[in-house]
Amino acid sequence: MVQKTIFFEQNFDNEALLKIEEAYDRMLTEMNTSLSGYYDLPVNQDDVIANIYRFIAENELLSGHLIKDLVIVGIGGSSLGTRAIDTLLQFSRHRNIINIHFLENLDPLYLVNSVKRIDLSRAFVIIVSKSGTTIETISIAKYMLSLMQENEEVVDINRRIAVITEIESPLDKLAGERGWERFYIPKNVGGRFSVLSPVGLLPLAMLGYDIEALLDGAAKMRDEFLKTGIELLLFKKAYFYYKNRLSHNINILFSYSSLFEAFNKWYVQLWGESLGKKDSDGNRVGLTPIGLIGSVDQHSFLQLILEGPKDKTVTFLKLKNFELPVTIPQMTLPHLEATDFVNGRRFQTIINTQCDATIESVIESDVPVDLLEINELSEQSIGYLIYYFELLTSAVGALLDIDTYNQPGVEIGKRKLYEKLK
Repeated sequence: MVQKTIFFEQNFDNEALLKIEEAYDRMLTEMNTSLSGYYDLPVNQDDVIANIYRFIAENELLSGHLIKDLVIVGIGGSSLGTRAIDTLLQFSRHRNIINIHFLENLDPLYLVNSVKRIDLSRAFVIIVSKSGTTIETISIAKYMLSLMQENEEVVDINRRIAVITEIESPLDKLAGERGWERFYIPKNVGGRFSVLSPVGLLPLAMLGYDIEALLDGAAKMRDEFLKTGIELLLFKKAYFYYKNRLSHNINILFSYSSLFEAFNKWYVQLWGESLGKKDSDGNRVGLTPIGLIGSVDQHSFLQLILEGPKDKTVTFLKLKNFELPVTIPQMTLPHLEATDFVNGRRFQTIINTQCDATIESVIESDVPVDLLEINELSEQSIGYLIYYFELLTSAVGALLDIDTYNQPGVEIGKRKLYEKLK
């Protein structure tokens, strides 16, 4: 489903193999002791899936196709994964006609103008906050509730709201009192690793996607991890990041389709928030993620990669089949005859050839490169890709000897905000 190729050379001496074995064992321990619950999300959610489908079937607004706008109130890991998957699969035959809106930022211009595009009388709101107290999320939720209550056309408000949170959180208790439907994020699943939990599964199911196929794709990657062990190519890549963490501390994801723009943002949060830490000795470590879109950023950032400082690695993400055989017309324009060599060629062929040419250019510039190829966009392939990057993040975190799953820096910022506002 996803073919992985590494173009840079990496020698594995006994020290390297021992380090990789230690990282793999640590990841198995994280899995087996439930230190991080994301490992098992692809294989132990039969009850969750059944509950999601039950809710959709029993809510007459959803089952009767009376909902026009789905509103996700959440920030960071509470929204980025869902947005990424929906953006990638938006042209799928499974996607229904419900509009989805992500209300994330407290910017009043963004918020007010975003809400103008929502038909409140035909809207359904999902409030997502693991802690149940995220200030941005709760503030926007209050705003949405006030608008819905003031709008006389909005009926059955409590049937139009669901929450996704941790059990016994303040938001969970509020939802219980109001009669809002509740779905739970496992306590040992952090927000940025939560897209394969109800955080992503509920809204994606409401949009018509096959969430079982999504989990099945992730499960295939999980099986590879367990069966292949340290021979998995992922560990070769993770060790290169660890070994060259000082000289190549900027990691670029160069995705060749505009549909990957939201996925790149999901990757940036996953990578940055997980790996920018202090290690067990108190040393500051981290790898800086950058998301680029091909071929657009060939005309912006590529120059820096090729001739700027050699402090970067590049992962190219390539879609082999766009499933749209659109060709460039057989057209000759005055003064532009030199461009006629592309006439009759498919756009897909050109963008993928651009990717290949860029890879060659980067390799010739002695920049470390690897390639991920997806045969097609489907629930299975995206589930596999999501889990691949989650595993890669955990592997690098284990090699760096950090806590991959906490975010103490983020918590400091939250405390400062509370102090200032109070």
